[in-house]
Amino acid sequence: MVENVKELLKLHEGITHEVYLDNENSSIVPQEVIDEMLPYFNKKAYGNPTLTHKPGWEAFEVIINCFKKISQDMGAKILEEITFTPGETEANNLAIMGTCFAQKSKGKKIVISEIEPINVLQVAEMMQKFGFTTTKIPVNKEGFINLEKLKEAVDNETILVSISTVNNEIGTVQPIKEAVDIVKAKNPQALFHTDASDAYGRIPFNVQKLNVDLATISSYKIQGPRGMGALYLRDGINMERILEGQIGTQKLWPGVENTPLIVGFTKASELAFKDFEANTAKMRMLRDKLVDGIFAELDDLRFNGPKGDKRSSDNANVSILRAEGEALTIELSLQGVYVSSGSACSRRLLQPSHVLIAIGRIFEEAHGSILMKTTRYLTEEDIAYVLKVLPIAVNRIRGIVGSTGVH
Repeated sequence: MVENVKELLKLHEGITHEVYLDNENSSIVPQEVIDEMLPYFNKKAYGNPTLTHKPGWEAFEVIINCFKKISQDMGAKILEEITFTPGETEANNLAIMGTCFAQKSKGKKIVISEIEPINVLQVAEMMQKFGFTTTKIPVNKEGFINLEKLKEAVDNETILVSISTVNNEIGTVQPIKEAVDIVKAKNPQALFHTDASDAYGRIPFNVQKLNVDLATISSYKIQGPRGMGALYLRDGINMERILEGQIGTQKLWPGVENTPLIVGFTKASELAFKDFEANTAKMRMLRDKLVDGIFAELDDLRFNGPKGDKRSSDNANVSILRAEGEALTIELSLQGVYVSSGSACSRRLLQPSHVLIAIGRIFEEAHGSILMKTTRYLTEEDIAYVLKVLPIAVNRIRGIVGSTGVH
């Protein structure tokens, strides 16, 4: 296996232009975020924030300031409404499991959409082992939830509804405020969670304006360090911990706080919102240039998800028929263009994306999809380079497989 990887990497030698579009799975951390983080590894605030000595007090002060900044960026009322976790997956697990265990005396029903990310979908299904039931709300061909079906699904047994603000694969911006209003009208006791990892920093997002009870955000999806996320929990809501251990500055997640990563996450958030309108306008412009260019150069394509303002500013997802997605990611990688294929979380299993299947794509269309996400750090020259090499890669693959496939 290691030798195979070495051979693959050797094939990449000589690349002169690299364009990273796989921001669904990881991100390049900008230098200014790294510079902000570095002193906290060994020069200042490197202590345990619960201990009574200078490095500990410094760490405590830094972390409290980070709580405040992230709270402000999310629209939380108080800093105690934020819990830092090791990532989006952990935050979603805490949101669903912690809520269900704490609220089980009120009911045993969970409601989600059928296109939730894997770390929501699988946890909700896993809760059936503990006596809970899971109802999935269908979506239309653009990925929007059926609000009437949501209304029908919520009843007195419902304790939690979890619907992502933006779908991570096809960029659909859900009508969260309308969904919250429907849920609260049917059952005021039901809690509403949203995974906002693909909304935060890409579209306007405020927990107070949306009136959600819980919300998840992710560090790397705003060009922060991996291994850090956060969960918003509205003040006054009861939740159980899902892990046990030493309690530090936050009661819902045990262990020693990772000060450098928290600082990096906070800096990335600051940069995302510093010039929010300009940042999102640039991402949107690059996204549209990318999509328009692909459709101008190639045929037999399917655009996955909605267009315009109903789509996240960074997301482009295109199914390219007669060109298997995994093969295309390799061809593009050899030219220095990095994208992901199908569902980012299940691609190694070579299974079609559950999101694309849910919006009506057949297996061949789902397998031929590529997901690309723009950032404010990309340039128009980067997009031009992608549009230069992508048609060559597609035509090469189509030439190998011939004309068989979906039309």
